[in-house]
Amino acid sequence: MIGKTSWHKHLRPFQIHPLTITWLRHLFPLLMAGLAVHLLLPQLTNLEHAWQTIQQMPWWLVVMAVLAQIISYGGSGYLLTALAAMLHERLPITQGMLITLGSSSIGLVAGGVVGSSAATYRWGRASGLSNQTAGLCGTLPSLFNNLLLALIAIAGLLHLLIIHQLTRWQMVSFGLILALLAMLVIGGIWGVSHPTWLLTTLTRFSRKWAALRKRPYNPTTTADKVNHLVNTWVVLRNGGWRGPTVGALLSIIFDMLTLSILFIAAGHAVNPGILLTGYGLPLLIGRVGFLPGGVGIVEATMTTLYVSLGVPNNVIVVVILGYRLISFWLPTLLGFPVALYLQSAKNPA
Repeated sequence: MIGKTSWHKHLRPFQIHPLTITWLRHLFPLLMAGLAVHLLLPQLTNLEHAWQTIQQMPWWLVVMAVLAQIISYGGSGYLLTALAAMLHERLPITQGMLITLGSSSIGLVAGGVVGSSAATYRWGRASGLSNQTAGLCGTLPSLFNNLLLALIAIAGLLHLLIIHQLTRWQMVSFGLILALLAMLVIGGIWGVSHPTWLLTTLTRFSRKWAALRKRPYNPTTTADKVNHLVNTWVVLRNGGWRGPTVGALLSIIFDMLTLSILFIAAGHAVNPGILLTGYGLPLLIGRVGFLPGGVGIVEATMTTLYVSLGVPNNVIVVVILGYRLISFWLPTLLGFPVALYLQSAKNPA
């Protein structure tokens, strides 16, 4: 085991401003009304069709798909547990699952990734984690999940190339997305390896962006972001990636298993190559897109890819509606009462 003082001394102080959602306890009906108007109402027809689709499937396969999704969230909980363990702190897996559920739902209606990270940080602190550990728990899970999804997407694209099913338009558009992600990863690694350059560059960019928006600029915020990124690099460089990677793998593997079981329930089992091809890229695009939860983007991209792979249209509609209901809509609705429960916990001094 790596000694605590061997690399903890390189961690830099920073501050994350937690998401203030105390009003959720008092205005929950208003929140649900707003959610219905902005998120659920446009999707009511799809949700109704998804529910009808689920009812038509063999019940025991539906139960298996739900169990696979529960284990997937267990993997997300273990990811947070492993991140806490890296800094010699303790967070129960069940608490990690609850934080993942609650923060994902909050992110849909309050700031996207930023809101989700802030909620994770706040509830991590309320669970007894230090400022540094809660900060890492707020940002690193998306990094691990997105990197794994990027690898799955690359494998899917290679599969399409091998079987000659990738159109020129798909090759260009998907290639540009992966190239952008690669540039961000390479730039991030370079930046955290040269923190002075990173701070100077981000300060210059942030100051110009604030001036363009006619907003005040706070250099402390930029310094906090840089220190947080440097801390992340220090932890990962010293072997801290192993446990969280296992958690992210469990989360994604059992999420894919949910989709695979639904294909079986629809009477059209697919091989691993087809499953990977239609899974990774749509979810990755949905996460980096502007719509909450990738609503519409994930469904459309999955449909396009699976159609190109010869999956019948009627099977695709049934499977995707059922998958999104189990993996996204039901956890989203469950996440709001979970958020209220977590918000009731007092932040430790």
